[in-house]
Amino acid sequence: MAKKSAVEKNEHRRKLVSQQAAKRARLKAAASDKNSPMEERFAAALKLAEMPRNGSATRIRNRCDVTGRPRAFYRKLKMSRIALRELGSKGLIPGLLKSSW
Repeated sequence: MAKKSAVEKNEHRRKLVSQQAAKRARLKAAASDKNSPMEERFAAALKLAEMPRNGSATRIRNRCDVTGRPRAFYRKLKMSRIALRELGSKGLIPGLLKSSW
C-alpha cells in the first residue's frame, strides 16, 4: 500500500484541477491569442501564474485504485501490474485467464 498522505495529496490535486479547469483554459486561451493586445496577453499570463500549481492537470499522478502504487500503472484498468496479477490469480477480473507453468 502507498502512503495515505500521498494518495490524499493526489486526490486533493484532482479536486483542484476539476474546479479550476475552466478558468485555467480561459486564461491560457487569452494568453496565447495573437490577435489581442500585448498588455492583455501579459495580464492573462500573470493571472495564470498566480493560480495554484496543484490546479494544473500535469501535477496529477496516475495511481492504482487498489493499492495506490504510482508506478507500473495500466490506464485502461486503473490498476498496477501487481494488483492486476493478484486479482487475476484470485479470478476476480472477468475475461482474464492467468496461466501458471
